[in-house]
Amino acid sequence: MPDYDFYRNVYHGSAISEEEWPVYEARGAAQLARYKRAYTVTAPTPNSEAMAVCAIAEALYSFDLVANGEGGPVQSTSIGSVSVSYGGTSEAAIDISSAGQAKELYRCACLYLDIYRGAG
Repeated sequence: MPDYDFYRNVYHGSAISEEEWPVYEARGAAQLARYKRAYTVTAPTPNSEAMAVCAIAEALYSFDLVANGEGGPVQSTSIGSVSVSYGGTSEAAIDISSAGQAKELYRCACLYLDIYRGAG
């Protein structure tokens, strides 16, 4: 699966540090393996699977940040004498429920892979 060099230079990721990459890459690869067991997954280009793992890894990283109260959308900002605040909480803006995470991880995978889930 993709190494950190691929993540930085091909995927052009910057959210995950080199020290944290192995954990999130492994989780992303495990999620992709789960999709491949459950569905028909086709990679339209040679780097499609690696790109999907990177996208899934970044989503997982973002979920962890929000769950730990470290991430999410900006709620307020100030530049000089101008200040802007937005209502709501990051939890309301980003669905970190199990269903919300599953939907986002699937969306990330589908950015790079063709996933056929069968007739429903």
